[in-house]
Amino acid sequence: MTGKNLDGEFPKIVRKPWGKEIWLELNEKYCYKRIYINKGTRTSFQYHKKKLETNYIIDGKAEVWLENDKGVVEKKIMEKDSFFTVKPPRKHRVIAITDVVLQEVSTPEVDDVIRIEDDAGRPDGRIDSEHSK
Repeated sequence: MTGKNLDGEFPKIVRKPWGKEIWLELNEKYCYKRIYINKGTRTSFQYHKKKLETNYIIDGKAEVWLENDKGVVEKKIMEKDSFFTVKPPRKHRVIAITDVVLQEVSTPEVDDVIRIEDDAGRPDGRIDSEHSK
């Protein structure tokens, strides 16, 4: 991705143990990201106190874990052109069966991450070392 927004602040690359995020916009109203998850890896099993997000699968196949309104974590296979919404404080995780590309639109609380389980042992919240300077 080589484009830039009008003010030149974005895109911003955030490196993750499972792939990367490219932040296309972050302002006081919303955040817009493109997320790349490498085949055979998985995101944290996590939840948010405030952040609300919707993810659209642009490409690939994933197993999505998403807690329902009864507190049960459902596991579904999702592919290209599928989407899911994560309401706070529902637990969720994405496991990449193939390389996966997602678009995520969320409220702007990007550091609101409570990690229940993380393959890299990362703590809650923002991981400064993942953010490009």
